[in-house]
Amino acid sequence: MLSRYGAKLAIGLLKLFALLPYGLVARFGDGLGWLLYQIPSRRKRIVHTNLTLCFPEWSDERREDVAQKHFRHAIRSYIERSVQWFGSAKKLEKLIQLDSAIDLTDPNLPPTLFLGFHFVGIEAGSIFLNYSLKRQCGSLYQPMSNPELEEIAKAARARFGADMASRADSARIVLRWLRERKPVMLGADMDYGARNSTFVPFFGVPTCTLTAVGRLAKVGRAQVVPFIGEVLPNYKGYRLKVFKPWDNYPTGDDDEDARRMNAFLEEQIPLLPEQYYWVHKRFKTRPPGVPSVY
Repeated sequence: MLSRYGAKLAIGLLKLFALLPYGLVARFGDGLGWLLYQIPSRRKRIVHTNLTLCFPEWSDERREDVAQKHFRHAIRSYIERSVQWFGSAKKLEKLIQLDSAIDLTDPNLPPTLFLGFHFVGIEAGSIFLNYSLKRQCGSLYQPMSNPELEEIAKAARARFGADMASRADSARIVLRWLRERKPVMLGADMDYGARNSTFVPFFGVPTCTLTAVGRLAKVGRAQVVPFIGEVLPNYKGYRLKVFKPWDNYPTGDDDEDARRMNAFLEEQIPLLPEQYYWVHKRFKTRPPGVPSVY
């Protein structure tokens, strides 16, 4: 946990980096990630464990290559919070390509849950989605261990017209937003514990998966629209890809709806395997009687 002064230093550095050219900042983050990967660490072990579970058919060389590239992406993503949190709208427009299967500015957009997935570009994607909607929306966040850093993050994520709510207090608020026809952005592909979750396959591994998306969509009569923030090669910025709404979703079956989310990820991750958030303990919560993999 960052101390109060550590948080102030981190915020000050991010504001400084925001003044620098994006390519320079991205290359610095990439180099720092490469350097940190050379040091044995718990996070490095988590990356390898996740990749081994999800891609047992890969060779050791392939796994090592993806693990190193991902570590570089992950560290770089923290450094790039600088431009994402403190960069102007004009700067973000130059850095982020929008590829949307729906009209985000449609005044008749039905109640919508925009479902973000934890690729390393999710921060840039979420902020630019908020900007591209051109209307007030709602956004859920996961509380941070440092209150000062959390307040800065909330303010940065809300600056284009987002109402923020903690994930822990979200269900009633999300339903109210949907009734008000506010689009809602949320993420659900991480391990938040067994409460309101079910175990369904994720790359063949029984995985603790939230059921909240299907339930909220059902009660709020909302369509679910997935989106992914992709980091472009050669330090060119990002692409925000917004997909078509899921057909026949929700089904009313919690397991089936959770499986649908994981199946979507199983299609998308192989396209960008180094960019999915493997440093997270995705398999932390195990089925009863099954030992920890970490």
